[in-house]
Amino acid sequence: MHIHILGICGTFMGGLAVIARQLGHRVSGSDQNVYPPMSTQLEQQGITLLQGYRKENLQPRPDLVVVGNAMSRGNPEVEAVLNQGLRYVSGPQWLAEQVLQERWVLAVAGTHGKTTTASMLAWILEHQGLQPGFLIGGIPLNFGISARLGESDFFVIEADEYDTAFFDKRSKFVHYRPRTVILNNLEFDHADIFPDLQAIKTQFHHLVRTIPGEGLIITPACERHVQEVLEMGCWTPVEKTGIDTGGKDQPWQAHLERPDGSLFSVSYRGQRKGTVHWTLTGRHNFLNGLSAIAAANHAGIEPADAIAALGEFRNVKRRMEIIAEIDRVTLYDDFAHHPTAIKSTLEGLRRQVGSERIIAVVEPRSHTMRMGVHAQTLADSLEDADLAILLQSEDLQWDPSPLAKHAKNIVIVQSIDAIIARLRQEAGEGGHFVLMSNGGFGGIYKRLLEALQGLNNGSA
Repeated sequence: MHIHILGICGTFMGGLAVIARQLGHRVSGSDQNVYPPMSTQLEQQGITLLQGYRKENLQPRPDLVVVGNAMSRGNPEVEAVLNQGLRYVSGPQWLAEQVLQERWVLAVAGTHGKTTTASMLAWILEHQGLQPGFLIGGIPLNFGISARLGESDFFVIEADEYDTAFFDKRSKFVHYRPRTVILNNLEFDHADIFPDLQAIKTQFHHLVRTIPGEGLIITPACERHVQEVLEMGCWTPVEKTGIDTGGKDQPWQAHLERPDGSLFSVSYRGQRKGTVHWTLTGRHNFLNGLSAIAAANHAGIEPADAIAALGEFRNVKRRMEIIAEIDRVTLYDDFAHHPTAIKSTLEGLRRQVGSERIIAVVEPRSHTMRMGVHAQTLADSLEDADLAILLQSEDLQWDPSPLAKHAKNIVIVQSIDAIIARLRQEAGEGGHFVLMSNGGFGGIYKRLLEALQGLNNGSA
């Protein structure tokens, strides 16, 4: 079968393309943004990539068109699909019907931590020789690829609450019918499609309605909004996680052995199961790890084995990924899309590096951040940085200048050139420079590396 994918270079659709190819289909796709690393990953799989959206991309006529959720009416290729009467389907529906049927689906949902937690869970299963399938919105370093069909009944999926397609406005995750579900957390996000937090809760409750009574829901006890979703109706056992709190209502416990979270012990129903020693830091990460251990336990993996696997977990690309160490500067790339994620990441780094300098460089790029929904909390999320440089891009729909008046550590700049110039000045004192964006950040990565290396070599 010839499958053509619209929006193929998105993380979800690109992963779906890889799985379709592994199923033996001929796969092609189009996108406005065909560039590495996704383009490279797809081309290595023998997938034909077409730049831009045109009706000509539908020749020869595909057997099926899979439509990404970034596509909308008025897109010339979408209009051609409809006018020609081509068979089309959303990505989540195709995945559910062609891959997830009769498999044990382990889903990770929540505002934050989906990619990292799903990667942890897939790695635990892999470490035990179970060869799971997975589709993750990032590239786990333990696998080097964002998706695969797998060779067992288990399939791990990052369960996104974003809408499915222009013709299906339900959240993607309602299609997956999971047996094991991690609900990490729940905050207001995706302001471009959700009017308020209650609308997101409604979608999460739709997910809860699909989980079988013999399944399992895992969630941190501290997440009030998740609890409110469960109170709307829940027909599935729930196991809660906690940090040094105890109590029968929180059977999974993490006990910090180091303040930065790089070493923590795990207990289940009062019995110590072992200690995770890994390279990750931050409260969010050891909660994610604890949830992954609990989910793996539901799939039959002993906690001690899951703990051993996490000791070899290498994280995900763009999650506090060290991309360079130049003289006294350590440069990180972090996929930051929300003030809570920014705050957790910087808190973890602060506990790891102590009094060493931290410079956070932030591009507010997600729809919600660009709209200014979280403008009031952004300054507080940056308090662990000695200096926070905020890019005021042309498409930012609010004025960030009051943040600099509210917090003395915040500087507002209008260009990538200004960021690079400031970081060149700061490099002499060294420190941890964290580039925080859920996009390409205007191509700053290569340019900044060259600028810092040139500074180190004595270039002007």
